Amino acid sequence: MTDAPLIVVSGPSGVGKSTVVASALAKDPSAWLSVSVTTRGPRDGEKEGVNYFFVDEHQFAEMIEHNQLLEWAEFAGNRYGTPRAAVEAQRSAGTPVILEIEIQGARQVRTNDPTAKLVFIAPPSWQVLQERLVGRGTESQKAIAARLAAAETELAAQAEFDHVLVNADVEVCAQSLLDLVHQRR
Repeated sequence: MTDAPLIVVSGPSGVGKSTVVASALAKDPSAWLSVSVTTRGPRDGEKEGVNYFFVDEHQFAEMIEHNQLLEWAEFAGNRYGTPRAAVEAQRSAGTPVILEIEIQGARQVRTNDPTAKLVFIAPPSWQVLQERLVGRGTESQKAIAARLAAAETELAAQAEFDHVLVNADVEVCAQSLLDLVHQRR
């Protein structure tokens, strides 16, 4: 590939991955955040091409078939993936790339690109994670229960990652993430 770093940010749903990454990029926009493709519908306020590329199951299957995804995974009944061409173009241009993806996807990236730096964002406690998921107000109780059940398994995967950052304070966690981005340069 290239010398530009590939930083994979993962962790359980509700841990604050998006908030931490957004804060890091606001402090230092020199890295590029890959926009994932998903089969789930947009949440209130989400925009096509900014938060996700929203596609149907058929389109997603075609992307898999044509090897257009660097990684992909199914999570909470929906598929998510990283468009390969955009990531490769940014890294070829020397721009550090951040992927904010699920653990299944992080494992695929680790297999496909051993130079990737895997970063796990952890909650300060189980109770805080529960409060954050409920507090979002974007999902049904059933969906929240499914995400919490998945979170138990995901938290056990921390040891597979190169770094674990505890998101007790968004600004501190974001700065730690930036330190890792620049460490690879």
